[in-house]
Amino acid sequence: MLKRYFAALLIVTACCLGQGAGPARAQDAAAAPFDADLQRLAEILGALHYLRGICGANEGPKWRNEMQALINAETPSGDRRARMIAGFNRGYNGFQQTYRTCTPAANIAIRRYIDEGARISRDLTARYAN
Repeated sequence: MLKRYFAALLIVTACCLGQGAGPARAQDAAAAPFDADLQRLAEILGALHYLRGICGANEGPKWRNEMQALINAETPSGDRRARMIAGFNRGYNGFQQTYRTCTPAANIAIRRYIDEGARISRDLTARYAN
């Protein structure tokens, strides 16, 4: 249930941010006020992509697809796009180096990241949705 809620919030956030980010796209190097949150959300998605895979969730590319949906909605270019992708890769690679199999600690990390991602999505939607 929480996973569905997080996914729904992520999609809503991605759609809302994509509509309201026009001026930030005009200046590629200029960061939008919510870029730090987007980068953190990207990192969380990367971590979930790896952790859910080793913990047998059988979700395939679900979290990577969520990241792609976020990028498609936000349409960042240049440095902004690179930072978002780097965040996803940092989240994925960080856990790939730490966990080879699912452990109780990995399951705790999954729950915490889902909670944090849902919170970030809610906050972004509340602050920046039109």
